[in-house]
Amino acid sequence: MRKPCRITDLRCKEVVNVCDGCRLGYPCDVEIDTVTGHLCAIIVPGACKYFGIFGRGDDIIIPWPAIVRIGDDIILVEKP
Repeated sequence: MRKPCRITDLRCKEVVNVCDGCRLGYPCDVEIDTVTGHLCAIIVPGACKYFGIFGRGDDIIIPWPAIVRIGDDIILVEKP
């Protein structure tokens, strides 16, 4: 039986790319279509530059079709 997942639950799950095994981070935001109410994408903050002194890289936007699986503590995505 599938358990419902809230947006706040997504923030606690690590995002991992199945193509290369790279850890992308934790979701900080989501993109929702306000007309249909569907989740369009999850947004992961970019990597820190030089220990965070020079800010962060661009945010990683992962479209919903690229999400392979959402587990109890991980989100698997396919992002080449």
